[in-house]
Amino acid sequence: MAGEIFGKTKGGEIVSRLTLERGNFRVQVLDYGGILTTIETPDREGRLANVVLGLDSVEGYETVSPHFGALAGRYANRIARGRFALDGTTYELPINNPPNTLHGGINGFAKRLFRIEAADAGRVVLMRRSPDGEEGFPGNLDLEVVYSLPEDGVLRIDYRAFTDKPTVLNLTNHSYFNLAGEGSGDVMGHVVEIAADAYTPTDAGQIPTGEIRSVEGTPFDFRKPTAIGERIRQEDPQIVLAKGYDHNFVLRNAGGGLRPAASCHDPASGRRLDIATTQPAVQLYTGNNLDGTLVGPSKRTYRSGDGICFETQGFPDAPNHLDFPSTVLRPGAPFVSTTTYRFSVA
Repeated sequence: MAGEIFGKTKGGEIVSRLTLERGNFRVQVLDYGGILTTIETPDREGRLANVVLGLDSVEGYETVSPHFGALAGRYANRIARGRFALDGTTYELPINNPPNTLHGGINGFAKRLFRIEAADAGRVVLMRRSPDGEEGFPGNLDLEVVYSLPEDGVLRIDYRAFTDKPTVLNLTNHSYFNLAGEGSGDVMGHVVEIAADAYTPTDAGQIPTGEIRSVEGTPFDFRKPTAIGERIRQEDPQIVLAKGYDHNFVLRNAGGGLRPAASCHDPASGRRLDIATTQPAVQLYTGNNLDGTLVGPSKRTYRSGDGICFETQGFPDAPNHLDFPSTVLRPGAPFVSTTTYRFSVA
């Protein structure tokens, strides 16, 4: 199953879109960037809608996409000043989010073509070798990403990677969710719960300060279901810096295998999303930088707050914070992680 042709890159590479289906649940993924372009699921009345933001051309994903639906790597989130030291050697990375490196650099994994290793209606396997020195990262990295539908309404993403040289690795999927449907407006009414008692505040460049701060008494307390719009305009310095939420939450029971990370419910449509992960953290991002210049498949523009991301991940800038959970990957010890997205109605 090679999928349908979605388009071509500027370099002439053919990009395929593969479709997974189980009942009335449909997911589409590109072999370019591992991008999820479609997650179609019913509301409480059985009406189907795509609940992820995206673009309708390869050119858009190559040139203007803010990582819509993409696999972010080699290092998801930020690395301060594009620099880190490992085993006595300092590595320099391209600066693409001045003064920092974001989501793996100028191209990262979001702008790379993957090899389709296997594909059918229930499972897609994408593979790629990231060569030693790509975007400044050390080591040849062999990566496998598996998208599957193990149950009705459940999308599972499994990541597995090997390196031949000590390196750092942080992988996530960067889907922007809108449970009311792509292009339907803002997500301020979406009710969110996050299994975290603490988060990592940032400096003006959105790099973690190193503090792990309790969510108690702050706009970051999502231990009970809370509408995103309820506190997003509070006069909290962290909210002001990020122009909304763009923060790393420290999940409970890290290292305990697949466990609840976050949930999101749209009261209007009834759609609900429950996310579980093996990762130690999740980045909550409310699409603060969407400015109305991008147009989705719905032919409607995307503005700030029109989507919400739950990026399951290692900690941002962990290579520069020795007290954060390590994101170092060494030869002979594979990187393995899983995140599941369970859609239902309530």
